[in-house]
Amino acid sequence: MALILVVFACTGTTVLLIKKPITLLITSEDESKTLFNILYWILVFPVYNLLLLIYGFIFGQFKFFWEYEKKFFRRFLGKTQKEAKAPIDIKS
Repeated sequence: MALILVVFACTGTTVLLIKKPITLLITSEDESKTLFNILYWILVFPVYNLLLLIYGFIFGQFKFFWEYEKKFFRRFLGKTQKEAKAPIDIKS
């Protein structure tokens, strides 16, 4: 359990440290805060999920975080677990 919490802490800290440089690549400091926030959510969201898997691998918890990510994206996309595992039915 402690390793899982460490992975979340490392991921959150890393995202906090790279937030401004990533968004400043596309915007300038003079641009609106709204644009900055929109770009932050669009760019940092996938980076966070990728970092979670990377840190999970480094700390030996990749399997847990891989399942966590799959479950998260099933919820995010609105799929139930049965729909995700159900075979595709192709009718002619």
